[in-house]
Amino acid sequence: MTFDVLIIGAGAAGLSCALVLGSAKTKPFAEGKHIGIITHQKTSHLQNALFNNVLGLKPGTLGADILNDGLQQLSDLYPHVNQIDNEKVVSITKNTNGFLIETNKNSYHSKIVVIAVGYTNLMTINGLENYIEPHPKAAIEKDRIWLKNTDHLIEKNLYVAGTLAGWRSQFAIASGSGAHVATDILTLWNNGKQTKIHDKI
Repeated sequence: MTFDVLIIGAGAAGLSCALVLGSAKTKPFAEGKHIGIITHQKTSHLQNALFNNVLGLKPGTLGADILNDGLQQLSDLYPHVNQIDNEKVVSITKNTNGFLIETNKNSYHSKIVVIAVGYTNLMTINGLENYIEPHPKAAIEKDRIWLKNTDHLIEKNLYVAGTLAGWRSQFAIASGSGAHVATDILTLWNNGKQTKIHDKI
């Protein structure tokens, strides 16, 4: 299967990225674009999170519920975004058409890849080794990593979002990082014209 953009990881950053990209479906520059998300969530810190200090979330909201509800929201509102369940990415290889993404079950091709998995040193996607460095905004003893990037861009058409992009592990920050990457991709699709997607009453 071939995608225009494939998001790896469905935590705060990955789901936010997918929702913003999905919401652009009526725009001429996004029409017919094939968007996919590999919905691996096991390493997301949302699994055991409790939120009392996030604007727009009811105090006591559980991170695990956000993960489940986010996938359902994506499915309900933007069913054209292909959700790939129960697969884990094992390698990413650059080629002439973009990237080859291999999971434990299948292979995919994508022009653009967004990596939005957790920032622990257990992240083991072959092909990314040269970009891994100690996380600049985490306590040294926690042994966190980031993928070295400039404004979320690792190299042409290869993005990283969320804590793995070097941001702090705060829900609003990770979500915003995913949305940021999505608008960068939409801007790219829109021939470099600065692009954002808003719904209005």
